[in-house]
Amino acid sequence: MNKNQQIRKPWPGLLLPISSSNSNSKLGNFNGDANCMEQLLVHCVNAIESNDSTLAQQILWVLNNIAPHDGDSNQRLTCAFLRALILRAAKTGTCKILTLANANFAMNIDTHKFSVIELATFVDLTPWHRFGFTAANSAILEAVEGFSVIHIVDLSLTHCMQIPTLIDAIANRPEGPPLVKLTVAVGSNEDLLPPVLDLSIEELGSKLVNFARSRNVMMEFRVICSSYADGFSSLIEQLKLQNLVYSSEALVINCHMALHYIPEETTTNYAYSSIDHRTMFLKSLRSLNPTMVILVDEDADFTSNNLVCRLRSAFNYLWIPYDTVETFLPKGSNQRQWYEANICWKIENVIAHEGLQRVERVEPKSKWVQRMRNAEFRGVPFNEESVSEVRTMLDEHAAGWGLKKEEDDHLVLTWKGHNVVFATAWMPAN
Repeated sequence: MNKNQQIRKPWPGLLLPISSSNSNSKLGNFNGDANCMEQLLVHCVNAIESNDSTLAQQILWVLNNIAPHDGDSNQRLTCAFLRALILRAAKTGTCKILTLANANFAMNIDTHKFSVIELATFVDLTPWHRFGFTAANSAILEAVEGFSVIHIVDLSLTHCMQIPTLIDAIANRPEGPPLVKLTVAVGSNEDLLPPVLDLSIEELGSKLVNFARSRNVMMEFRVICSSYADGFSSLIEQLKLQNLVYSSEALVINCHMALHYIPEETTTNYAYSSIDHRTMFLKSLRSLNPTMVILVDEDADFTSNNLVCRLRSAFNYLWIPYDTVETFLPKGSNQRQWYEANICWKIENVIAHEGLQRVERVEPKSKWVQRMRNAEFRGVPFNEESVSEVRTMLDEHAAGWGLKKEEDDHLVLTWKGHNVVFATAWMPAN
């Protein structure tokens, strides 16, 4: 018997399973595979939501024994969902006995604060971000060809980690480097999302300006206080009020893994009944008449208000990062702990929170494509050079990664044939 098969002690406060015909029919026979674990999690959700403390305790006890935090990828995935369910039960007050489990289970996620070098290395570990960086930079270079001023509004989850590679490419333009204006939106501390940097946005800006200067590229760096929580409305407002956008410059809006945090139609207690923040944001972007909009995001759907549907969707998508980590990071390494802590944060937000606190509201590519078209944008296909660059980048990673070209030549990153991240490029339709 290996350590992943050892029967572990139940949490303090949780009773051992009690035999009953109801619990036997719910738990059934299981062998610890992913499908079984997903079904147990679904049964646990139903028990918690119906306030069936006895059944919830039984299922949690089983999950606790078959899904150790240091097990294989499916076990660690399930353990993260288990933790989120206990936190949800404690927050909502259902199954009050589970608050004892909450008190005795390590509930705080140790979110690492990255240095710039650590974060640059971190995002290069897998194509999860590099795919979008590579596809976007290639499309941007083509769109801004011939412009002497390039204004990039960077809405990114990765703190401008895409920009140095773009600066390198811009510096080598045959017509000479342009002036680069980089504008970033920064919210309050309450709006911080992982990964988190250990330096201020002003310090980061100074490093980027110095890097650009070392490549003979002049850069202006500007920070606008604005948050995803209100659909970056103050960002658009300030760009207009301060006359920061000129018709003679190339305006690029780079949206990398950031737009799915904007509240959408399913948000509980939504303030606007007729229009949502995502629609408002995209229409505001269209009013700026940008040269190009890049939209890169995860190809999944976490928007359902039905917890079971949301759990199934998240479980059948977030196995991917747990599976990929097995190919390149050793067990116990700091980078692996940081990597999986970020996934745990996402799972907790999807499962344990509701309303405006539930910010992980990923939508599939098809939904974003429709949103962009409704906002009067048209898709721009990625050329063969862009596709070739992406394929070359993927060759540096594990064999399970792949690339698909879908309708309108949108690009999709895959893992073992499953969609992971999509990359799209857009221009004003008229």
